[in-house]
Amino acid sequence: MAYIQIPDRSSYRFFYSLTTRWADNDVYGHVNNVIYYSYFDSVANRYLIEEGGLNIDSSEVVGYVVSSGCEYHSPITYPEEIEAGLRVDKLGNSSVTYGIAIFRKGESSAVAHGYFVHVFVDREEQKAAPIPDKLRSALDKIKL
Repeated sequence: MAYIQIPDRSSYRFFYSLTTRWADNDVYGHVNNVIYYSYFDSVANRYLIEEGGLNIDSSEVVGYVVSSGCEYHSPITYPEEIEAGLRVDKLGNSSVTYGIAIFRKGESSAVAHGYFVHVFVDREEQKAAPIPDKLRSALDKIKL
C-alpha cells in the first residue's frame, strides 16, 4: 500500500467551521465515511453562495457533482467542532475541482481529505455552461 501524505492547513485557502451531529455517528461510534461527502458538499456550496453569489433557487447555472473521493486518516465523533479547508485544484470552462480537507478545530493535520468536481450546467437546458464571471472570480481567489 502506498504512503498517503496527510495534508495540513497550509494547503487550503479558505475555512468554514462545522460541528458533527448526533446522526453522523455510526454503530462503531465515529462519524460514518459517507458523512464526509455531505461536509464536502456543504462547504463547496456554501462558498459558492456566500463568496460567489450563487442563488440556488434562481441562478442561470447550477453545479452538479460528477466525481468525488476521500481519504480517511483518523476518526472523529459527535460532538466535535471541526473545520473544513477548501481550495480550487483545477478551474476549467464549465467545471471546477475542489480540494477539501476536514480538521479538528485548531489542529493542523487533516482527519480526512479529498476532492469534489462540479460541472456547471444551464438550469433550463441541462447542458454544460461556462462558469459565470462572479463565480469564476470567487473560485480564482482560492485556486492553488
